[in-house]
Amino acid sequence: MRTQTTTLTKKKALFEYLIRLADDRLILGHRLSEWCGHGPILEEDIALANIALDYIGHAASLYEYAVEIENKNRHRDDLVYFRNDVEYRNLKLVELPKGDFGFTIARQFLFSAFSFFLYGKLADVGDEQFSGMAKKHLKEVKYHLRHAREWVFRLGDGTEESHQRIQNAFNEIWTYTDEFFYTDEVDDLLQDEGLAVHKKGFKNDWKQLVTGVLEQATLNVPDFDQFMASGGRKGFHTEQLGHLLAEMQHLRRSYPNARWE
Repeated sequence: MRTQTTTLTKKKALFEYLIRLADDRLILGHRLSEWCGHGPILEEDIALANIALDYIGHAASLYEYAVEIENKNRHRDDLVYFRNDVEYRNLKLVELPKGDFGFTIARQFLFSAFSFFLYGKLADVGDEQFSGMAKKHLKEVKYHLRHAREWVFRLGDGTEESHQRIQNAFNEIWTYTDEFFYTDEVDDLLQDEGLAVHKKGFKNDWKQLVTGVLEQATLNVPDFDQFMASGGRKGFHTEQLGHLLAEMQHLRRSYPNARWE
């Protein structure tokens, strides 16, 4: 019996890479949007809603370019509303429930720190449209990182309760952080083509940034060598993603042919 193999082309690899980036930002944007009207203070309610809009805007641009690369007459909304959970390629970290404010800030800081280094490198890839998006989005990523870092300081070096809550959050989600640096044949092919970056090349920079901030916030840095969860890039997710997509996709799937008049 002959086993059929799929040849990965540059076009397919770039489409997959864009989808991964877009899925991360769409799902995390959705999670942040759940804070709208529930923030601890009015200014933070607005700040989280604006960051959520940033992420959804970033995702929209990435999906738009992905369908252009794919060239199968699909719209970006098709990728958002008509894929099932196993077809999504986001990190497991971003799909976890929003939890309390400490959990949200811990996740925001870790993801923003990773995005800061990633987008800084993607700004130099050999694709004008892709690098242009990275440069534009990086400006907002810098704000996201600064915002989350300041809250880590406030909560970590704040009251006994705020300190314990954000410490618990970092301890809980640490097992998902190594997936940031997952690579496979998609990354390898695009790196050879100058269209992606070697993520493990800035892993130590990310560790140093995270460690420095946590220590300044009087927080303990969890063990980097503990068990690390993975699988999101291959469509293996927590049950939480299915619930999130059911809520996000319900209206669009109920009226698939609806149009704004």
